[in-house]
Amino acid sequence: MTGVTADDNISILVYTNISMKGRAQLQESTEAQAALFSALSDPTRLRLLKYLQRQRRPDALCVNALAGLLGVSQSAVSQHLRVLKGIGLVKGERRGYHVHYFVNNDALEKCRRLTSTVLGVEESQEEQLCKEDCHERRE
Repeated sequence: MTGVTADDNISILVYTNISMKGRAQLQESTEAQAALFSALSDPTRLRLLKYLQRQRRPDALCVNALAGLLGVSQSAVSQHLRVLKGIGLVKGERRGYHVHYFVNNDALEKCRRLTSTVLGVEESQEEQLCKEDCHERRE
């Protein structure tokens, strides 16, 4: 007999499931972080987001106003808005013939958490998982 009990097998199974879940969460958050950084990597898009952040919902800006502020074409603004809407940072609200845009504050908070995980000094769950996996491999 190898000395492995049923309790040991359950412990190994539970650890494996937790470890796999952690890896899936790491992959998901890494992809979300990459999408966020990609969306914010364009200087014009970043300026656009800053303009929208200064506005409040009743004072949201339309594409024409944003184009004037940024000094770019309306089609360029529309393309940048498409990217920012794609990651959920910007929402639009139809007002007559125009759509006015504003920052989605819930998504902004999620983005803050995503970036703090990458840039923060606190140890994340992913780092803890890595340490546990590395420790396991050393033994």
